[in-house]
Amino acid sequence: MSTLKTYSPIDGRLIVERPLAQEQEIVQALARARQAQSQWKRVPVTERVAICRRFADWMLARKEELGRELTLQMGRPIRYTANEIGGLAERSSYMCDIAAESLATIELPPKHGFERFIRRDPLGVVFQIAPWNYPYLTAVNCTVPAILAGNALILRHSSQTPLCAERMGEAFQAAGLPDGVFQYLHMSVDDTDRVLRSPDIDFVAFTGSVEVGRSVQKAASDHFIGVGLELGGKDPAYVRADADLPFSIENLVDGAFFNSGQSCCGIERIYVHRDVYDRFVAGAVEVTNEYRLGDPMNPVTTLGPMVRASAANFVREQIDEAIQLGARSLIDESRFPLSQPDTPYLAPQILIDVDHSMSVMKDESFGPVVGIMKVDSDEQAIELMNDSPFGLTASIWTTDVEAALRIGGEVETGTWFMNRCDYLDPALAWTGVKDTGRGCTLSKVGFEQLTRPKSFHLKLR
Repeated sequence: MSTLKTYSPIDGRLIVERPLAQEQEIVQALARARQAQSQWKRVPVTERVAICRRFADWMLARKEELGRELTLQMGRPIRYTANEIGGLAERSSYMCDIAAESLATIELPPKHGFERFIRRDPLGVVFQIAPWNYPYLTAVNCTVPAILAGNALILRHSSQTPLCAERMGEAFQAAGLPDGVFQYLHMSVDDTDRVLRSPDIDFVAFTGSVEVGRSVQKAASDHFIGVGLELGGKDPAYVRADADLPFSIENLVDGAFFNSGQSCCGIERIYVHRDVYDRFVAGAVEVTNEYRLGDPMNPVTTLGPMVRASAANFVREQIDEAIQLGARSLIDESRFPLSQPDTPYLAPQILIDVDHSMSVMKDESFGPVVGIMKVDSDEQAIELMNDSPFGLTASIWTTDVEAALRIGGEVETGTWFMNRCDYLDPALAWTGVKDTGRGCTLSKVGFEQLTRPKSFHLKLR
């Protein structure tokens, strides 16, 4: 029997081993989901909300335990991981708050002799493929809204974080969710592809790489179903001459290096006006040198390993290429002695004298490196920010709100921040442009891709 094996990036030891679902198990799970959904869609929204609130409460009550488990699976420092459970609870709570209004029947103006309205019907069975970098937050973005909307959901989580799917299953069971409405499957790549092509699936939600996203869309195209894709980013920031520099430096360094840079909306390139460039760079180096790279189970550690050595080596290659092309590295790696070749442990790095001929400024790094470029004007910053195949988030650091709005209207991005970055507000639509993908999660708008409109046109006699 084939098995899933999860090795901790902390020390390489095996921490989880599970049998992969067999063909008959997968067929049965799809059938259970279809049957369960036919009943679940008839449950009043108020009852669905109550169950999802209990789900979030169960998770929140165990946040320390779940945080420790999460650190072992993917390497984020333990001082931070419990916060992800808090984020799950926040997003769940907000979607519960707006569910009744968002899913309500749309009443039309009176028309003599007719009754007309539009219902929001659930799609049916949702198949979600979730990643390891924020395994609870990325999953909850679709899971809770899908269930609130009356769908059943099957979760295929990353093989790096399989326990997250299991804990969510336990939480929904404790919350009283009927059997079959939420299920998880540990599956091979081939079996995942077969589920994507199954006529029993009505919607696919995927978070991951562009390459795999294309494969997901192609597989799902065998049927006329919706596909939601969040495929990463190369998120830029622009620091104007009027920015609050200490505040900007502190937040942008955190936005670049939190979670070892393994964030879809992390800061990967920074453009700074020449009037404040030198001061910004000096401050960023000072803050970065305060990081402590080490064992993420140690509460003093602020930077843990990347998920695997191959990912860290990719970032090392980007850094080496940039230096060969003329970039300068400003962080002395010897300050971080645990950072060694062919290991997941990688020191944070700041590069200057960079340009867009370098991979580090155009290809997603997904690691603790950031390039900083000097710009002369708002117009140059806009041009450089848009010079990317990605568009998840972008940020501006300024005290001029009008300038922020004007520039934001020109930048190709799904979310535009002023004086903030690497953050997700559940009241706002989480979406992207270009190769970042398609679709939307969270906010009132997020329910739209998880439901279909059904019009009723009744002629009265």
